[in-house]
Amino acid sequence: MATELQSRARPVIRRSAGEDAVSLDAVSFAYPAAGRGGAVQALEQVSLRAAPGELLAVVGPSGCGKSTLLELICGLQAPDAGRVACAPAVLMPQRDLLLPWLSAVDNAALALRIARLSRAEARQRADALFAELGLDGFQHARPHELSGGMRQRVAFVRTLLSLLCLDEPFGALDAITRGEMQEWLAGTLAREPRTVVLVTHDVEEAVLLADRVVVLSPRPGRVLAQFEVELPRSGTLLGGHPDGHRQAGDGPRQRTDPRVIALREQALSALGTGARG
Repeated sequence: MATELQSRARPVIRRSAGEDAVSLDAVSFAYPAAGRGGAVQALEQVSLRAAPGELLAVVGPSGCGKSTLLELICGLQAPDAGRVACAPAVLMPQRDLLLPWLSAVDNAALALRIARLSRAEARQRADALFAELGLDGFQHARPHELSGGMRQRVAFVRTLLSLLCLDEPFGALDAITRGEMQEWLAGTLAREPRTVVLVTHDVEEAVLLADRVVVLSPRPGRVLAQFEVELPRSGTLLGGHPDGHRQAGDGPRQRTDPRVIALREQALSALGTGARG
């Protein structure tokens, strides 16, 4: 059953699954004036869709409203105008935000505890994913004992709803770990399919991972371009699939693939046009 949230302008958010997992229609949002300054227009007339099971990447320069877009999808903000309709969503922010006094498995089980499962049942369900996600043996480690990539995996286990919003999840990692985590994410989504909205300033990352890419302009964020990434994945763990659909073990696309480079340049060109406009 859909629930309604009242925005500052009119009731424009409807939380429902619908045909699309995510649907934004002409959404605008401004942050209220601070002090004597005027309001900051973060997003302007943004429309986009994400189909069930699709990985949608949103790219754009810093300050263009990418994080605000995820907050709107997750219901943490209400738009000033337009309509947001989506399935229940969970936000994985830029930082993993693990609680330092909890073990890895208890951090992973936190969402289940909030959903009122017992500690034992929540631990059991979270623990079942640790081996699959390359974390077996680290269930009782504290966050400071884990690498950056491992911390991000624990944070991912914690996000158990059907729609996942990722806010620059690998931005703080070094280049080698970032590449490993991109491959890990692609394989994990093959085994645990879900709808994902990924925001990133890294155009190459978007092309490597996404089924579709949306390009936003500098603030206020507007949709400059969007295109399908109809390229096969690398299948680094299990072998590729000829039609490009994810399957168990599919990895990200190869960054040296000329078609990946061409799409990256297409997105960068759209960003450059938006900056000049």
